[in-house]
Amino acid sequence: MEHKKTYFSRSFPHDEGELVIEGPVSSERLASFEFHEGLKAFRPSKQQQEALVKIAAFPEGRINVARIDNRIVGYVTFLYPDPLERWYEADMANLIELGAVEVVAAYRGARIGKSLLELSMLDDAMEDYIIITTEYYWHWDLKGTGLTVWDYRKMMEKMMRAGGMEFFSTDDPEICSHPANALMARIGKRVDQESIERFDRVRFKNRVNY
Repeated sequence: MEHKKTYFSRSFPHDEGELVIEGPVSSERLASFEFHEGLKAFRPSKQQQEALVKIAAFPEGRINVARIDNRIVGYVTFLYPDPLERWYEADMANLIELGAVEVVAAYRGARIGKSLLELSMLDDAMEDYIIITTEYYWHWDLKGTGLTVWDYRKMMEKMMRAGGMEFFSTDDPEICSHPANALMARIGKRVDQESIERFDRVRFKNRVNY
């Protein structure tokens, strides 16, 4: 499968200057930016930047960023599922995962996450993919936001729906381990029926046949 990537950019006024939402960004360009020290949800900001530079170099990898001048304050990633996850077992060239959306806490009131997802779906190539995201409450910044699990889930749902994501049921043990966890997905307009059926089979590995 050819992974076509078309660059898009949007600009918004911000108290600190022009806020630019853009991508997919090349690994070389990502390496040239400064990463805000507040981007540390998964690992220290410098290490996270290095990880994103690697993802951007993957054929299917997409990194869209939010920046003010040369400083990245938010990003979203798209890549193939981790080999340790059941979604990888589907072995589908047209199934990619929205792996992470991270925005520096001080900038979260600027609707950056929503803008990143809206921009991500401007590329017509996204209509060739089934895009999934797995939401686990233990990854959420409940302490930093002061939100309850259910209020945070509502916030995440609203943001994901901006990218066309919808809830899908599954018997995945990790997702089923807490009612706030969820599988969301967006099935592109050009995804064939066979791919949809393969996705259904991997969603329900323990389905009983009668």
